[in-house]
Amino acid sequence: MINITDKAKEKLIELRTAEGHSEHHHLRVSVKGGGCSGLMYDLGFDDQFKESDETFEDKGLKIMVDKKSLLYLLGTTLDFSDGLNGKGFQFINPNASRTCGCGESFAI
Repeated sequence: MINITDKAKEKLIELRTAEGHSEHHHLRVSVKGGGCSGLMYDLGFDDQFKESDETFEDKGLKIMVDKKSLLYLLGTTLDFSDGLNGKGFQFINPNASRTCGCGESFAI
């Protein structure tokens, strides 16, 4: 399961509306190869469920994750920071053995 903080939820709803998506577009979280640590997080909005998807709901938002990515993301919390030291979504992933300085990639 993936958890979303209140701050991340607010920003996700704001972005979904700004990008012209409806409430039927849900958050898709996945892991892809790349980045300076080997694996990268990928976020987007999607209205198409795939057979390989697992779905969760937290704070009223539906989250879609493909089964392969789920292995890397179990127990992760998605947060949003708009402070002076950085702005954007942050993944708090208990499975990551290390992360890069920008927080966009990680290793297991």
